[in-house]
Amino acid sequence: MDLTALPPLAPFLDPVAFGIVGGGTLVAVILRTPLSDLGRGIAALRVLGRRRFDVEPLLDQSAALARIARRHGLIALDRSILKDPDMAAAVAEIVDGATAEDVATLLRHRILARFERHRAAAETWSGMADIAPAMGMIGTLVGLVQMFTAMQDPAAIGGAMAIALLTTLYGAILASLIALPIASRLKQRARYEAQERARLEGPLLVLTRLEPVRSDLRGMAA
Repeated sequence: MDLTALPPLAPFLDPVAFGIVGGGTLVAVILRTPLSDLGRGIAALRVLGRRRFDVEPLLDQSAALARIARRHGLIALDRSILKDPDMAAAVAEIVDGATAEDVATLLRHRILARFERHRAAAETWSGMADIAPAMGMIGTLVGLVQMFTAMQDPAAIGGAMAIALLTTLYGAILASLIALPIASRLKQRARYEAQERARLEGPLLVLTRLEPVRSDLRGMAA
């Protein structure tokens, strides 16, 4: 394959066209998206390079907590170091004497709240995918207007035509190759994590059914 026969990339690079599509899309996303969701959307890019959420270590930790509770009582769980916020919140409620229904409601609420935050981040990129083609069309109209107003200047027609075509190209690339894939992957990760975290409910609810260890019985056994 003769690489010299390939067209150079220079004709496909135009700062004006890029400014119309990229700048217009960015401004529109900022105007339509709350700043908190916009921040989550940008921060979510770091998640794409990480491994998917793995619930198995948390299930093993739940089993270990059950063994501790059976041997030393639920109050012993108060000294456990739990890094996962959902598990820490559930165990704190269990130690305080919450019922199984209360703990289940807490876990479901936290899972739903996390899913909504993740979905908001994904929708930021989905919104960008919706806006980018429209910005490309706006750039095309701008280029056509410039072209028609410069019909007497052949040298200006080429530049105006380039803007008209490249803005459409940039909009399609930004939407189809960048924003939509990112949004899709973020949504997949959010669904997967929500499904995996739902598996924590059963093992944690087991703790609410354990009988507390009474100090007088331990003394009699001694």
